[in-house]
Amino acid sequence: MDETLDASRRTHMANERTYLAWWRTGLASLAVALAAARIVPDLANTHTRWPYTVIGAGFAVIGLSQMLYAERRRTEVEAALRRGEFVAVNRVLMFVITGASALLGLAILGLILFG
Repeated sequence: MDETLDASRRTHMANERTYLAWWRTGLASLAVALAAARIVPDLANTHTRWPYTVIGAGFAVIGLSQMLYAERRRTEVEAALRRGEFVAVNRVLMFVITGASALLGLAILGLILFG
């Protein structure tokens, strides 16, 4: 097999695996959103549900943004591969997703410790 063709094929397949990883992460965030907003308040037997709803909505937004970015990134990388170029990750979006996830994680920790 031609080594250049094989490298190109492997790169396209790696892009597809990365796309699917973004989707899995997005789906996991949606599952966390559902659990945080609907299941955890019942398990905690609390009458104050709004903090859980806010955290759940935040994780839902993160999950949806990850899934949308997955398609955008896949498309950008495919186009760059056809041109023989490299496209960098959107650092601003990565910072926003990471920061928002960390804040939501801290909010969950706060509810666990003080809620």
